[in-house]
Amino acid sequence: MRNFTRRTVLAAALALAAPAAFANSDSSGVADTGGPKLVLEIGGSTTGKVVIDLLPDVAPKAVERLETLAKDGKYDGVVFHRVIDGFMAQTGDVQFGKKGGDTSMAGMGGSDLPDLPAEFSNRSFQRGIVGMARSSDPNSANSQFFIMFAPAPNLDGQYTVVGHVVSGMNVVDKIKKGDAAKNGLVEDPDFIASATVEE
Repeated sequence: MRNFTRRTVLAAALALAAPAAFANSDSSGVADTGGPKLVLEIGGSTTGKVVIDLLPDVAPKAVERLETLAKDGKYDGVVFHRVIDGFMAQTGDVQFGKKGGDTSMAGMGGSDLPDLPAEFSNRSFQRGIVGMARSSDPNSANSQFFIMFAPAPNLDGQYTVVGHVVSGMNVVDKIKKGDAAKNGLVEDPDFIASATVEE
């Protein structure tokens, strides 16, 4: 396996409080574009289905990567290794993040596929937006992604927006949170039981 630098979104200090008005909503409030859907069945301390409307017109390479990894079963059993209350939940480390194995390096890896070029857009990081995690190199996104609990406009134009949740934000809200003092590191984390693509 290739060596990867830690793919991180932002320090815990930038975590924002989730707006109370959206605390229990099922969707992100963003309209479904009719694009392909990444469907995540969540397991662990909470269970349920999260449907992500992918945006191939905004980030074609990143969408293709998520679809490829999901269709190959690579996301099945991958943990939410970094979850910061009021900010975001990060998952997708197919190299080091498999439940049942040693996940102490989760967040450090990616897939066997090459890193992706940045596909920055004018899409704003609102609640329910899904972005590609990366290291300090803008062109280092690979397999990891994160789902926003709350708006974070400071991320706009800095990370690739790949989709948004159209169903199951109430499930996302219940994903087990990490330790804020440890940058969101989660003990016994929730996980993606299965990931499929609906065209």
